Amino acid sequence: MYNLEFNLTFNPTLTLMKHPYMRHWLWITLICLPLLVWTQTIRGVAREENGTPIFGLNVVEKGTNNGISTDFDGKFQLKPTKPFPVTLIFTGLGYVNQELVVNSARDLVQVKMETSNILLQELEVSSDRITEKQKEAPLTVESMDVIAIQQTASVSFYEGLGNLKGVDLTSASLGFKVINTRGFNSTSPVRSLQLIDGVDNMSPGLNFSLGNFLGSSELDIMRVDLVQGASSAYYGPNAFNGVIDMTTKSPFDFTGLTLQVKGGERNLLETAVRWAWKYQDKKGRDRFAYKVNLFYLRADDWEARNYGPATDSKTGIGNPGGFDAVNIYGDEGLSTPYDFNTDAALRAFYPGLGVFYRNGYREEDLVDYNTRNLKANVALHYRTKSDVEFVASSNFGSGTTVYHGENRYSLKDILFFQNRFEVGKKDRWFLRAYATHEDAGNSYDAVVTAFLLQNNNRPLGGEAQSWNDRYSNYWFSNIANNGFGQLYNTIPNFPTLGAGGLANYNFGQADALLAEYYDSLVVWHQRARNFANEGGVGFFPYFQPGSFEFDTAFAGITSRPLGQGGSRFVDRSALYQVQGEYKWRFRPWEPTRELSGMGKLVRGFTRFVSTLDFAAGGSFRLYTPNSRGTIFIDTGNAVIRNWQMGGFLGIEKRYEKVKINLATRLDKNENFPLLISPAASVVYIPHKDHTLRFSASSAIRNPTLADQFLNYDVGRAILRGNLEGFDSLVTVPSVEAAFSGQNINLNALEYFRVDPVKPEEVRTLEVGYRGIIRKKLYIDASYYYSWYTNFIGYKVGVDLDLNPIGLPTSATQVYRVATNSVDMVTTQGASVQANYYFAKYLSLNGNYSWNVLDRQGSTDPLIPAFNTPAHKFNVGIDGRDIKLKLGKLELKNWGFGVNFKWIEGFLFEGSPQFTGTIPSYYMVDAQLSYSIPKAYLSIKVGAQNLTDNRVAQVYGGPLIGRLIFASVTFDHNFLKKKK
Repeated sequence: MYNLEFNLTFNPTLTLMKHPYMRHWLWITLICLPLLVWTQTIRGVAREENGTPIFGLNVVEKGTNNGISTDFDGKFQLKPTKPFPVTLIFTGLGYVNQELVVNSARDLVQVKMETSNILLQELEVSSDRITEKQKEAPLTVESMDVIAIQQTASVSFYEGLGNLKGVDLTSASLGFKVINTRGFNSTSPVRSLQLIDGVDNMSPGLNFSLGNFLGSSELDIMRVDLVQGASSAYYGPNAFNGVIDMTTKSPFDFTGLTLQVKGGERNLLETAVRWAWKYQDKKGRDRFAYKVNLFYLRADDWEARNYGPATDSKTGIGNPGGFDAVNIYGDEGLSTPYDFNTDAALRAFYPGLGVFYRNGYREEDLVDYNTRNLKANVALHYRTKSDVEFVASSNFGSGTTVYHGENRYSLKDILFFQNRFEVGKKDRWFLRAYATHEDAGNSYDAVVTAFLLQNNNRPLGGEAQSWNDRYSNYWFSNIANNGFGQLYNTIPNFPTLGAGGLANYNFGQADALLAEYYDSLVVWHQRARNFANEGGVGFFPYFQPGSFEFDTAFAGITSRPLGQGGSRFVDRSALYQVQGEYKWRFRPWEPTRELSGMGKLVRGFTRFVSTLDFAAGGSFRLYTPNSRGTIFIDTGNAVIRNWQMGGFLGIEKRYEKVKINLATRLDKNENFPLLISPAASVVYIPHKDHTLRFSASSAIRNPTLADQFLNYDVGRAILRGNLEGFDSLVTVPSVEAAFSGQNINLNALEYFRVDPVKPEEVRTLEVGYRGIIRKKLYIDASYYYSWYTNFIGYKVGVDLDLNPIGLPTSATQVYRVATNSVDMVTTQGASVQANYYFAKYLSLNGNYSWNVLDRQGSTDPLIPAFNTPAHKFNVGIDGRDIKLKLGKLELKNWGFGVNFKWIEGFLFEGSPQFTGTIPSYYMVDAQLSYSIPKAYLSIKVGAQNLTDNRVAQVYGGPLIGRLIFASVTFDHNFLKKKK
């Protein structure tokens, strides 16, 4: 590689030409000119076919990651990394990709981009099928191109998505990140669709994507488009609140070797390699290409250490008998009696006992915090002479991380396989088939593990006392002891039950004295706890973490399946999908003879139709869940199969300043009726720098496999799918009211029915504006209003079984049942983004989002789990390809980025254990990058959460702190210069 600058004005004359030295210089100049020109900068401008400059078009040197984006005037400057001729690749949202060979830097490169004729459409289509350029997109679309991915201030491009407008990022652990938009920010993102090259990246059993844990390597990602809002008409079912659409690098366009090593705090070590190559025929046409990707990550995960009281804990920190802590499991009051404040008799006979909880086990004693992630990909591409391309690819993922759902789970040694075969002609048609298989490996439920460990501290025989009985009996015999125990010997004048019994008992005096002798109560409760924990005749002791007994019991529990005395869940589910798409434009009918009447009408109609762009397609999917009864109802020989199919039709019409899109989709799930998802949009461009848009869209969400077939015991309740409905459940408050007093009151019981679950539907109206002001300021603003019918949530009830005297038996069970809201749920929100380009290489950017849920005064007990802050914003500054002279010091090839994020506090609704308030927080991300073109190297140093502001992004999850990292990337295409 040369690094020369050449600036010579040569005006030869006949006299100078005759001079011998000048003739030598002329020959030297002619010989060296190719090398000198190579080092010069390529300058150009990109325009639409009508001459309008294109802002934000990606210009990349083929076979490398060297690229730039066009400015507001469509202009770009790019210094190539190899000798001329150089091939440039031009890509942009809504344009047909174009390649252009540049032979020198002497002339201005002028590119005219052809607008793609494909409508925003179809489930699981890649982003290069979106017809609109970003300023004309009918929906809100946020994008990260290959350059933004490289320069993100976050530790990974996936986390960098959280800085985009209207995007919510939740870190359940270091290895498991969740992206959501427009509310319902669950750690199980069933309302969002994640695609990689048009393939659904969801887990077949869970029915949602595990972030990028089983996705693509960062080195292979070319672009990420995030479409916000209801998009079923365009992308199919599950494109409910948004679509994360990733496009990987084609081996035809990006060849050679790329290596990356990244390290940082928490023992972070990430290595990735990408190798791609292509072969051409004798005429120089690309015919065959392949790529191989390998990725490995290891790190020490963030620990969940919230030892404060859980939301449903009856007591708080000051209770001598303990409380139910958020990240201590097994301490929940699951069996009775553990609350001796329920009536007067218990308070008088067991003074000071009150409410007491078991020890439980901390999460850090139960899960594997050693995050590991291995991903591999192989893809083969073949093009025919007619540009039909065949693709065969295989993806593999494996690893260990912590997943946050209804409980906390250790995803350990999980395996993920995905194979795809596709044939198609770019921007015309495709047929795609793929299969996804998963194996949960040695994954287990950490909370259930704690319950089962606690159950080891139980009688060897089934009829002996329980742990709670041992605790309360010790208290009665040694502390209260009918007026002679330690309590009465320590506290003077403590009231006893006299001849008048409960009617004359002085509860006020007792409570006041107990509060005065709080320290003594703490000591006595600890003694009772030690007695219950130590075991005895017929009892196992409490297993101390780290002991041989604990390790042995833990290994046995986590190796046995759920429902069989263990906590390991089996998930060997799969999904199979076939889909296709075709687009066309009719040719007008032009008869050879003169027409009149009906003939003219038919010709006029065909001419009108010929100005429309059509797209149509369909898909079929088959789910084959297999949990062996640990998750679903597939116990014994039961087999579950579930299919869904759908088709769509899209039409686009362009006028001079107006573009109209119409689309509709029909979908049918095996267990639910046929549903329709229409959509329409109008984009108006009064001026080339200003765009107004309006869209009316809709989406459906078929109940997931869990909503239909779940049968999962989480310890405190059984989570159930609901295809047939539930009858005669009892509300939890009424059960507590009926049995909490000294006398049973069965009349207080409130029974209710849960109807079968059915598909959820949403309709959204959205208006927006995008514009460029004075060629410096880019604005993108939008407002949406959505209303949901048959919103899918959960209801909790008790299946009550009473004995002959009216008391609940051991057959009584609490259920959390999937069902639909009986009332309408609405959401609305607005967002605005502003980018200001105040220097050639600097830009200020910021965005603000507002989202709220309105249940319209509904008293329906359904839990919506909106889990979204009302207000959030990002402010940042970026610099790319910085070239500055500071005196004698010259800065070249530098870049930086800083982003400040603020999130308002909000209520996070998960399971009863993991429901609570997330406080407001802020985070600062920063990075500094430097490239060395001669060595094909780029270096980046960054810090995520630079100020180490420990924040919780999910209730019951870990506190996320600072993560300083550094990476080195080697990128060389190794292609020889064409002759």
